[in-house]
Amino acid sequence: MQHAPAARPLLASALSAALALTAAACSTGGRAADRPAGTTSATAQSPAALPSPAVPPALTREQARAALITEADLGEAWEPTRGAATWRDEVLKATAEHPDCGRLLDVLYTEELFGAATAPRASVALDDAAGGAQLHFRITSHRAAGIDRTLAWLATLPDTCGRFTARSANGATRDARVTGLALPEAGDARQGLRVTVSAEGAEGAVLTVDLVAVRVGDDAISLTNGGPGEPADDATRAAVEVGTERLVEIRRQGRAQV
Repeated sequence: MQHAPAARPLLASALSAALALTAAACSTGGRAADRPAGTTSATAQSPAALPSPAVPPALTREQARAALITEADLGEAWEPTRGAATWRDEVLKATAEHPDCGRLLDVLYTEELFGAATAPRASVALDDAAGGAQLHFRITSHRAAGIDRTLAWLATLPDTCGRFTARSANGATRDARVTGLALPEAGDARQGLRVTVSAEGAEGAVLTVDLVAVRVGDDAISLTNGGPGEPADDATRAAVEVGTERLVEIRRQGRAQV
């Protein structure tokens, strides 16, 4: 017991030192954050796996609607839709043996490229009254990393599902082909596919659909343009170019107002 008095000064000294270290760390904001990247032991990750460094505020529904394309952007033949095209059920409601090819058919039918849980902020459907094509255009707010993973998956499909058999609920089989689609330099990243579905043994195409996704920061444009024969390339390109420019401008205005 006679040594107890000496223990209290030692304890007080240790506590003082700990408090001093804590105060120093707080005043500098943490030296570890300033450490060069080469000194850390973190495992390198691909850009698609990294979280967004700064996620901008999500677009309001009004802002997203303002970024949508209109029939005037596509040409005289286009008009507001009169309803879902009947060929969607007849051709796209089908299954495939390979999971990725089946998922592709589901995406073309449901339009849910980023998953059912990620609802679009705004969407529009337009019809080509002369050619029978229909274009669906959506704007979705999502993490950039998640969008990039979807774009990377789309890029694999010309190899994985270059040619496969689609089977409808009544057992009818159709021949499906998937090729890459050249796109204008729009947004931060983009990917496009052309999917052609033909009746087995028939020479003419039953349906051709362009599927496109463009990332702009943490927002994404997704669109399908499909119909009998080949979709009009100029309509797909115009939707990508005009839609991306409009979204970039709406995002810029939104940041300026924050």
